[in-house]
Amino acid sequence: MRRVWRVLGSRGCGEGRDRGVATVWVAVTTAALCAVFAAVLALGQVVVARHRAGGAADLAALAAADRALRGAEAACGAAAEVAEAQGAAVVRCAVQGEIADVTARVRFGPYAPEVRSRAGPPTGDPGPPGSAAPPSLPGPPGRSGGLR
Repeated sequence: MRRVWRVLGSRGCGEGRDRGVATVWVAVTTAALCAVFAAVLALGQVVVARHRAGGAADLAALAAADRALRGAEAACGAAAEVAEAQGAAVVRCAVQGEIADVTARVRFGPYAPEVRSRAGPPTGDPGPPGSAAPPSLPGPPGRSGGLR
């Protein structure tokens, strides 16, 4: 029995050039999975920052359009207040007539996306209240133009 043990022990019984290779593979795989996980988390942060900036820009543009008739300074001041309440900063604010054009930036971690939003009155006349279709849609066959 001792002779068998010596023979197996001297050969290494599984010992050789491949000894410890599983540990290396596990370490490499773990590092790769950690890198992928970090990339997914970073992508998630970018998406969250973009959505926060978009919401802040939309609300700031609506506030500016609401105050557009009081002047550009009052409109942009209202936009800045609303953006600040959303955790954003107004980068650019322009008011032309009743239309407000606002660009807002949100800092979220290392990211700072900017989103542009415009707000103002609708461009076309929606027609009389209770009408079945907007005036841009054609009427029944045989009539020219839209609803009257």
